[in-house]
Amino acid sequence: VQLVESGGGLVQAGGSLRLSCAASGSNFRINTMGWYRQAPGKPRELVAAIASGGDSTNYADSVKGRFTISRDNAKNTMFLQMNSLKPEDTAVYYCNVRGIIIVSGLNALDAWGQGTLVTVSS
Repeated sequence: VQLVESGGGLVQAGGSLRLSCAASGSNFRINTMGWYRQAPGKPRELVAAIASGGDSTNYADSVKGRFTISRDNAKNTMFLQMNSLKPEDTAVYYCNVRGIIIVSGLNALDAWGQGTLVTVSS
């Protein structure tokens, strides 16, 4: 399974960005999808996650009310709408998908994207 992220960039504080993550491949089923981020010198942290039906989401306290996660199961795509961005949101954002992949039987799927840089200037 390959994950391709897009939508990162440079934005001023208070601005918005929309990240996308598209999964491709074969013989897989995605359950949970999530966005993580890693700022310089800090550990990777969960930003938001969404269950397979799209009806259950959870967010880091630091982004609640500003970020919205969504997914399009028909296209195996996930989005992160980021509003009211702050300089402390600056980080590399990674998408993650978990589920099942059929390769010589059923196996756990846990795939990561390459990361997309979000820089928020003050």
